Amino acid sequence: MAEKKLICRILTPEETVFEGEVEMVVAPGKDGEIGILPLHIPLVSVLKTGELRLKLNDNKWENIAVDGGYLEINEDKVIVLADFAVFASKVDVARLEARTKEIKAKIANIKDHGDEFFAATRELEYLANRLRVAKKNK
Repeated sequence: MAEKKLICRILTPEETVFEGEVEMVVAPGKDGEIGILPLHIPLVSVLKTGELRLKLNDNKWENIAVDGGYLEINEDKVIVLADFAVFASKVDVARLEARTKEIKAKIANIKDHGDEFFAATRELEYLANRLRVAKKNK
């Protein structure tokens, strides 16, 4: 008998990042990692910025950097509604490192901790996550 699988969809406002069968999903929940196998209890959770991992066939894992969002689990279906998501293998490390330097320089020149500072530090957090996930999976 074939092993039971999960149907997983990862969506952002711009695109469907992934859609297919997986053996397991590990997601960065707000209160810690959530491991999802087939026949999981129904659940809705907030995702934090972090690494989403998909276990495919033959113990092969795909890693995706996500910038928060929501996760819905219903037995054998997992739907991730992410603010942003990118496969680790598709991250342009050199471009993100250059952008990180630009943002750090911008933050150093911001005089007050208003909206501009908040937006820059948030972008820096997203960039750091994508770089961490990409470098970890090289």
